[in-house]
Amino acid sequence: MASFEVPGAANGRHDSATAAVAMAPAALAAQGKGAIAARLDRLPATRAVWKLVLLLSLGFFFELYDLLYTGYVAPGLVKSGILTPTTPGLFGTAGVASFIAALFSGLFLGTIACGFLADRFGRRSIFTWSLLWYVAANTVMAFQDTATGLNFWRFVSGMGIGVELVTIGTYLSELAPRHLRGRAFAVCQTIGFSAVPVAAWLAYRLVPSAPYGLDGWRWVVLLGGVSALFVWYFRRNLPESPRWLAGQGRVAEADAVLARLEAQVEREYGQPLPAPAAAEPVVEKAGFAEMWKPPYRKRTIMLVIFHVFQTIGFFGFANWVPTLLVKQGISVTSSLLYTTVIGLAAPLGPLLGYWIADRFERKHVIVFMSAVNIVAGLVFSQVSSAGAIVVLGVVLTLAGNIISFSYHTYQQELYPTAIRARAVGFVYSWSRLSAVFSSFVIAFTLREFGVTGVFVFIAGAMALVIVAIGVMGPRTLGKSLESISH
Repeated sequence: MASFEVPGAANGRHDSATAAVAMAPAALAAQGKGAIAARLDRLPATRAVWKLVLLLSLGFFFELYDLLYTGYVAPGLVKSGILTPTTPGLFGTAGVASFIAALFSGLFLGTIACGFLADRFGRRSIFTWSLLWYVAANTVMAFQDTATGLNFWRFVSGMGIGVELVTIGTYLSELAPRHLRGRAFAVCQTIGFSAVPVAAWLAYRLVPSAPYGLDGWRWVVLLGGVSALFVWYFRRNLPESPRWLAGQGRVAEADAVLARLEAQVEREYGQPLPAPAAAEPVVEKAGFAEMWKPPYRKRTIMLVIFHVFQTIGFFGFANWVPTLLVKQGISVTSSLLYTTVIGLAAPLGPLLGYWIADRFERKHVIVFMSAVNIVAGLVFSQVSSAGAIVVLGVVLTLAGNIISFSYHTYQQELYPTAIRARAVGFVYSWSRLSAVFSSFVIAFTLREFGVTGVFVFIAGAMALVIVAIGVMGPRTLGKSLESISH
């Protein structure tokens, strides 16, 4: 993929984009940080803009592969004797729940304690290093033979994934112009959730066997890590976020990055770019305390409640569906086949969302799809035929993934650039903490109350999601990030 070059520089050509590069420092300072954002938001959706979305989406693909293969390899871990389906006590460390909890404990620490890294060191560098971190950890994990070793390295891997997830969302929200921000997240999530059928199919083919004498689940883990290194190679074409650079006082660098992008966009657009809107005021400095002051306090409380309970709905199904099916008497191989078919629907959720992303309020989409999740989940718990299992599984997958792309867009919009990564990291971390404990609760509920009990528990959680977002959520559709921050 081509890097951003300034066309015409060698022959003396100066267009509206490249002229900005030559601005004197004083003029750049006078222009202000708000003008950088205004210039970004007026960019048309050309190939150059979508290339940035694609590069970030490739990173998200491997993030979700690593995040969501958990449920698909779980039967293999049980078959190998490393883990057990359930445990005698609520917090047993040798069951599938402990493996899930280890991942989400790492995700929690990565998001709550390390989310600030992208605000401090930049979106681009943290995007790269966190990816290398979790690839290395997963590689070591693939060769573990004890529950303790497996869980420890899954925890370490989770830390890197947690930082990466926050960074990708922050990065994308700042690079995408406001008129296509929702669609950019929809495309990113469509590509990202394509990892679900890939992971499911690989698990279906590999987990029941041991190619070349190596357990199939180990191959599933290793293939994701090796492939993710390609993203590290392609990341060199990603520019740093101009919004972040401007927020750090590096306005000249922000202007240079943006001017190169503008030049490429204008060349593809075939006509002069539209004039930027009037610069809006930018929140200059903000720290952790700002999250607890108006207008952010209400948003923070809302998102904490949301993340505690949406995780139960999303991962309660995604991570547990193969195990739930086995519990209903379906064989491991058939369970993985059903989940592979269900997994094919994963990228369709955000793909459908592409058509509604910038037409409907994010909060309304989240509320509606949460209601769909409740109804489909309760019905899923009562059916046993293959057709009904697959159809309802697809509905649950579509609803969950539309909620996912909607809230990933939404939460990034609710905070200013100065604290976006750390604020989103903080509220997002509660979903990880919730997943740690809910995985044990689901295992306990499955043992005591069966599959029906699990889905009643999930339905109650999604009802609280509806209340939190429906009552407390602000409107953001079509607004600039800067205007939402005031």
